[in-house]
Amino acid sequence: MITQRRLADAIRFSLFAAGSMAALSMTTSAIAAEQAQEEAKIEKIEVTGSRIYREGAIAPSPVTVISGEELTNSGATNIGEALNELPALASTYSLSNQSSSIGTAGLNLLDLRGMGASRTLVLVDGKRHVSSSPGSASLDVNTIPTDWVESVEIITGGASAIYGADAVTGVVNFKMKQRIDGLNVNAIAGAGEEGGFNNQKFNISFGSDYADGRGNAAISVEYAQQNSLDVLDREQTATSWANLDNPTGETIKVLTPNAGYFAISNAGTVGFFGGTPGLYTFLPDGTPVPVGTGTIQSGGVLCGGQDCDYINLNQWSQLQPEFDRTTVNFKTNYDFTDNLTGYFEAKWSQTNATTNFQPAFFFFDPTTLVTRDNPYIHADLGALMDQAGLGYVVVNRFMTDLGPRIEDNERTTQRYVAGLQGVVMEEWDLDAYAIYGQTKQTRANSNNLITDNFAKSVDAIRNANGDIVCRDTAAQAAGCVPVNLFGDGAVTAEAADWFSTTSVGTATIKQTVLGASLSNSGLFELPAGMVGFAAGMEYRKEESQTKEDPFAASGATFFNAIQDEGGEFDVTEVFAETSIPLLEDLPGIKNLTFDAAIRYADYSTIGDATSWKLGLDWSIVDSLRLRSTLSTALRAPNIGEYYGAQSQNFFRVTDSCKASNLANLTPEQFATRSANCAALGIPTTFDSSYDSATLAGTSGGNDQLKPEESDSYTVGFVFQPSYLEGFTMTVDYWNIEITEAIANISAQDIVNRCVDSSTGINNQYCALITRDPTSFEITDIEQTVQNVAKQEASGVDFELGYNFPLMGGDLHTSLLGTYLIERNEYPFQDDASDYEEYAGTTGEAQWQGQLSLNYTIDAWGVNWKTRYLDSVDLYTKQFNDNYNVPYSTVMTYDAYTISDMSASYTMDNGLKFGLGVNNLFDAELPTGSTGTGAGSASYDNIGRFYYLSISYQM
Repeated sequence: MITQRRLADAIRFSLFAAGSMAALSMTTSAIAAEQAQEEAKIEKIEVTGSRIYREGAIAPSPVTVISGEELTNSGATNIGEALNELPALASTYSLSNQSSSIGTAGLNLLDLRGMGASRTLVLVDGKRHVSSSPGSASLDVNTIPTDWVESVEIITGGASAIYGADAVTGVVNFKMKQRIDGLNVNAIAGAGEEGGFNNQKFNISFGSDYADGRGNAAISVEYAQQNSLDVLDREQTATSWANLDNPTGETIKVLTPNAGYFAISNAGTVGFFGGTPGLYTFLPDGTPVPVGTGTIQSGGVLCGGQDCDYINLNQWSQLQPEFDRTTVNFKTNYDFTDNLTGYFEAKWSQTNATTNFQPAFFFFDPTTLVTRDNPYIHADLGALMDQAGLGYVVVNRFMTDLGPRIEDNERTTQRYVAGLQGVVMEEWDLDAYAIYGQTKQTRANSNNLITDNFAKSVDAIRNANGDIVCRDTAAQAAGCVPVNLFGDGAVTAEAADWFSTTSVGTATIKQTVLGASLSNSGLFELPAGMVGFAAGMEYRKEESQTKEDPFAASGATFFNAIQDEGGEFDVTEVFAETSIPLLEDLPGIKNLTFDAAIRYADYSTIGDATSWKLGLDWSIVDSLRLRSTLSTALRAPNIGEYYGAQSQNFFRVTDSCKASNLANLTPEQFATRSANCAALGIPTTFDSSYDSATLAGTSGGNDQLKPEESDSYTVGFVFQPSYLEGFTMTVDYWNIEITEAIANISAQDIVNRCVDSSTGINNQYCALITRDPTSFEITDIEQTVQNVAKQEASGVDFELGYNFPLMGGDLHTSLLGTYLIERNEYPFQDDASDYEEYAGTTGEAQWQGQLSLNYTIDAWGVNWKTRYLDSVDLYTKQFNDNYNVPYSTVMTYDAYTISDMSASYTMDNGLKFGLGVNNLFDAELPTGSTGTGAGSASYDNIGRFYYLSISYQM
């Protein structure tokens, strides 16, 4: 993703630590299976994680199943927000973290294990869905109609061999209701206790049989919206925090409230370093006044304490974006014969999201150089300039009077599915289908500053008539309006119109799928039982085209110079799966079944790829079953990774050739780096502070990429004791290793590997760096994705459920949890010593869990849910080691517990009323966090939230 240009990213020592779902039924497939075995009549069922229909079987792979009712009862108006609270899913893309990258506002993408949304395959009824994000295969789950969700299944262990590429870490499958009967109306409205945040959702669904019950047709319409919640709207998040130098002189920095940047402001800030030194800002009339730099400073730009005139960067940030979505769904099925059913589905969905970014800013940038003859210079400022002997000043300024940069994203998705399913040749289950999907996105970035027009406006003079005009006569003829930078609100509307624009980019994503599968749960019989078999094929074509605003793409605006990009690929896949019973009714072996699956794919981009899975399912006794899987999965590069254009980006980089960065090296490291820096022509005295700001560069794709490969295995057990009816426990250990991982080489790694190479500077990394021949400063870094990285992750998932009658009603209890053993990322897979340990850091707590209690009695229902996150470190151990000392006094977030409660009453006529409170005890965000980072979005940033619901079903 291309990141937005922000001041907080522009300063090296800025604070960069990023920083419900209703009760889960936790109805595992194991529970369903045992209940099925108790029925007098055993039916063939489709088991999640397998294409083979089995009789009374339970899933051979670890699967968590959450009912749609539990998700919709949570008070969340978007199903993705509820799913992201599950321990197995990271909050990488949610409505809480919309302002990190360009074009992501409004997206809710699922990310299993936090190893990348592109490595999680999201399906609807086991079938592919068109992407919502250009260049990727990721599905925005906001487009899923919540009212028709029967259940959501999270599958790990060999999912790629069953369902296809992109399932490197697993699959999230939305199972939709197959037959809709009657009218169902739901409405929900809620409001936050603080800040004026509110949301609403309304949906209506109607379905009916036709043709004497041979057919069924249904339609649903759903609308949901929320207003924006700004960071300043909540007392806790409104505070500005900064890491400042320690007053005691210790090297450890202190995270300080009511602190921030003093060298830049909305009114403009200038500095004098001769004559009368100091920093000055401006009153509305342009009068200069000294800037208070407080009692604590850091890096020459930050301050805190008394008389610190800091700027609060939170003034433009949002906790939640303005968002709405509309979804219309139609489906029908018709029984052509007793054994064959045709089906058709159509969907139209539109989502709209608006988010804010910091306005254009200039920080020690010559664009805002104002010469002494500028008529907007106040007499007092002119006197200071004359005293200092300065012919110009550079104004550090946020263009707040231009307005924040606003990004509007509109996505329209349509999808059509037609198919035939049933029984053919007496014993073979058939599913043949065709899918077409299309997403169109329009991204409008308003209040985008036109750099050249702005520079012409800044350079103002008086003409012969005494009028203030732009100095450049050609600009005058073109309509240039001079601008006054001295004072908050000094920019006129006419000037703003001259040097601002709205940049519009569009994208079109298309998907075409043709597929068919056959399965037979009784292919032939062995002594231990029937052999199951499934096989099929699938053809898929993916297309993505992005057209950027030509003017912005030229680099003429403050907005990133993103380029047009696009591409397509097609893939043909064949797959097969078998289930072989090995042993049955032996001492210690109730039954033992071997499962295997294989999928071969031929891509138009990278050639062939093969995924496979092996599994063993061992029922020791009726109450105890062991299961294990071993699998290899391949993920081909997506369109963005393969065809992505080189577009402007900004990087946080420390120049390794600066004299200050040579001081703490070992003698061997010093010799290598200093020799390479000298070979680049950089003098030993070079120690510019220019890299305190972000450095410009480009990021893009690579058409030489190979597929990623992951190896994973799981082992676990299911325990359902007969002496404790209604109790189920599952425990599964999982381990995933991704090699040849597609990743960007970080800009810092590019710089380091260039000058730390033992073979000199003639290497691939130095070729990606451009330096100014006079100043020796880095002016450009070229970053392309490569197959160089590796990821490792392992952990234990556990589920405990106990359902029993209580006081005339029924109590359903469940506990869902994950213990994350390791989550390591290696930027270079060939160097095992260079890695980051993320387990136990922000967004990846080692212990995560959800406890839910659901009690029903007569017409009443009461739900309770508590979610727990273990304490986490803000930085990895490797980060701390690189800095030798802790970076800040706040190095950890404490353990976090948040509870939700709801109650409902259902009347005899089908009318149901509900009342709920999320974040019942108003759990606060960790110190210094706004809950808007990819990791810190795990914490609730809305605060206590009340909602009412009403539904009617007939």
